[in-house]
Amino acid sequence: MRFRFVEEHWTNFPANFPANRLCDVVGVSARGLRAFRRRPASRRPRSDMVTLAHIKERSRLSLGSYGRPRLTEELKEIGLDVGHRRVGRLMRHNGISVVRTRKHKVTTDSDHKFNIAPNLLDRDFTAEGPNQKWAGGISYEWTREGWLYLAVILDLHSRRVIGWAVSNRMKRDLAIRALRMAIAFRQPPKGCIHHTDRGSQY
Repeated sequence: MRFRFVEEHWTNFPANFPANRLCDVVGVSARGLRAFRRRPASRRPRSDMVTLAHIKERSRLSLGSYGRPRLTEELKEIGLDVGHRRVGRLMRHNGISVVRTRKHKVTTDSDHKFNIAPNLLDRDFTAEGPNQKWAGGISYEWTREGWLYLAVILDLHSRRVIGWAVSNRMKRDLAIRALRMAIAFRQPPKGCIHHTDRGSQY
């Protein structure tokens, strides 16, 4: 461990503080350091290098949003036998951290002058049959090209998605396209309730 410490840190010292002096400080010989450098890497460091490469790749693909638990699961899914402590150690020693720069995106703008429909469901989100009660909403996801918005409509009887639409803009057309898909797919009878929040899109 002392040899590894010298190997990893001596380049960070000033030029007038050579490696052999650092060896004296930590209590190892310069000859031992040279032998350590010539020694082939053991199985554990080689395994760490492979694991670290996968961690860096998965972190890059997630735009830095994956933390230790999620990265551990990702590595296990591709067949690597790793634990969360090892993943955390490799992330910490290599400066890999979660990027939390995405601000919360508000999707409900209820401060508007449009008419407000009455709440017919009154928090009763159950239905005895299909096409009696639908519920709609808008969600969002950060992508490499910016925010992506998803409007979805569920049939509350089966909890099945019956209409959806995506867009890079959160306008009323997004909600309308999802509703049109649901209507075309289900042909709802008169009296079917379409429940959403009180956002301006709806």
